[in-house]
Amino acid sequence: MSSARGLSRHRAIWGGTVMAAAALVVVAAMTALAGAAAKPLSVHSLKVGTKSEPIVVNAKGRAVYDLVPETTAKPLCTSSKCLQFWPPVTVKGKAPTSIAGIKGKITTWHRKGFTQLVLNGHPLYTFKLDTTSTAATGEGAKSFNGTWHVFKEAKATKSGTSSTTGTGSSGSSTPPGY
Repeated sequence: MSSARGLSRHRAIWGGTVMAAAALVVVAAMTALAGAAAKPLSVHSLKVGTKSEPIVVNAKGRAVYDLVPETTAKPLCTSSKCLQFWPPVTVKGKAPTSIAGIKGKITTWHRKGFTQLVLNGHPLYTFKLDTTSTAATGEGAKSFNGTWHVFKEAKATKSGTSSTTGTGSSGSSTPPGY
């Protein structure tokens, strides 16, 4: 009688383990689908200097920067030190060619084992010292042979058309660690 009870208990434990494993697989699949559907870029208002402005942010809500005058044809942020302080905005797989609220051409750049998002020919980065999704603290920083700027929301040009630009105020001192 005790062996039958032990076998029944073993089956119950085994069944519970199988159910828990199945639940983990479902959760992992749902997480992967949610991550795949997440937009790599969007526009939100963040504090830039002393005022809040609508700027381009990554999927985590962190400000997105470009290094002026860097382009994919003329890379400036190539050292491990630069990439440590200014992590590239990356995507896995194919990037969207357009995102609602962001004007301009979105492409990718394959480099150093990752795929980096590029907006209007400018590689995109975040800033290590932006520790919250409420402020863009790297605006105007001068380092790595250029000046870092947030991508501001689309603004009217002289011809009346809209475009997203990588410009901002300058004059900030170089962030610590450079």
